[in-house]
Amino acid sequence: MSAATSDIILETRDLTKEFKGFVAVDKVNLRVRRGSIHALIGPNGAGKTTCFNLLTKFLTPTAGTILFNGVDITREKPAHIARRGIIRSFQISAVFPHLSVLENVRVALQRKLGTSFHFWRAERSLEPLNERVHELLRAVDLGDYADTPTVELAYGRKRALEIATTLAMEPELMLLDEPTQGMGLEDVDRIRQLIKKVAANRTVLMVEHNMSVVSSIADTITVLQRGATLAEGPYEVVSKNPAVIEAYMGSADVELKGAH
Repeated sequence: MSAATSDIILETRDLTKEFKGFVAVDKVNLRVRRGSIHALIGPNGAGKTTCFNLLTKFLTPTAGTILFNGVDITREKPAHIARRGIIRSFQISAVFPHLSVLENVRVALQRKLGTSFHFWRAERSLEPLNERVHELLRAVDLGDYADTPTVELAYGRKRALEIATTLAMEPELMLLDEPTQGMGLEDVDRIRQLIKKVAANRTVLMVEHNMSVVSSIADTITVLQRGATLAEGPYEVVSKNPAVIEAYMGSADVELKGAH
């Protein structure tokens, strides 16, 4: 890998997905820089989630190539992708509601260790994991909630727990799918700050509708429309692009704003 490309952690080349003649993702060329927060945005039906499903191999591309750290991973299975360090946090909270907050993170750590199916092991044998669990909970501001049943957590804190379980898998690239969906302002702000904090030493690729979140934390924004790349760049540039404004607002006479 040359010095010129070594700072690109993820790249897609003409990534395409067709469903019975309908082109959901149309020759998308993504280049995600290592250590950055990269946002994938666009109107409903733009192909954002389909793109995520291609990257994590829940869908197989019709055409195109996916490179991770310069290695072609286009035909690899989801489990192989995860082992490489591409970990996805789902749009709908994916935690075990009747386990405690601590137990949820510990399950994720067991997965990483390859002991996830050793349910017959005495609980005390899992205690060495607890120190790392508490570290992760403190990282997402859930240190005081370790013994709380997950079902009792407020929605925003459930999403923070989901980020903790994603971090437990030691992602090199974190894919966040609509991390603030359905949240009130206070929770949105908490998750925004949390994403910025956990992105300090890793790379984040996120699908997000909330422009205030995108404008305040994303280094690079890729705008999709009808499955194709409409624009790309920092928020200051993308938000003034007439084609982007029209895609979102139906008119090029308004400005796409994100509150900081």
